[in-house]
Amino acid sequence: MSGKIPSNIIGFDDAPHQKGQTAAVPIVGTVFAKTQFNGLLIGEVTKDGRDAANQLIKLVTSSKFAENLHLIMLQGIAFGGFNVIDVFALHEALQLPVLVVARKQPNMSAVRSALLTRIPHGAEKWAIIDKLGPMEPVDSVFVQRVGLDLPQATAVVRRTAIHGNIPEPLRTAHLIAGALTDGQSRGRT
Repeated sequence: MSGKIPSNIIGFDDAPHQKGQTAAVPIVGTVFAKTQFNGLLIGEVTKDGRDAANQLIKLVTSSKFAENLHLIMLQGIAFGGFNVIDVFALHEALQLPVLVVARKQPNMSAVRSALLTRIPHGAEKWAIIDKLGPMEPVDSVFVQRVGLDLPQATAVVRRTAIHGNIPEPLRTAHLIAGALTDGQSRGRT
């Protein structure tokens, strides 16, 4: 991506789910043009599965928003428990930069241990996380990125974090995803 700051963004988050749940987990994508909420996509991923990237690709490519998007934003690298999103496949398939945002730095040794000892296909999932590299601090959040540099990622976070530290596409997706499961939004975004 050139030095341009992306303005048309889709932010994805997963719905809350219970430990031991086997049902598919809803995911929500909110489409923003700069700071204006313009659309919504809803899908699902397999709990602890390996289909997150493919489901995101299908949601985006089959949507009316696909041709205008400039950036994919993710609330974390895994949806539905340990359904790790192959951000490299997502980036390649959609030809869009991918920005992963987290409120706090994850305990990577605990994540690695869980993946390698308790999760089916955990080694493959860990390889994606490991290849992506460590999270980088940007203001009050942490990011990982594919297809954009740190100054661009910083500019995106600063421009879209309007009502707190979390970028608005992710904050909105989080609120909607919570309501899908609980009938109302819950928790911090």
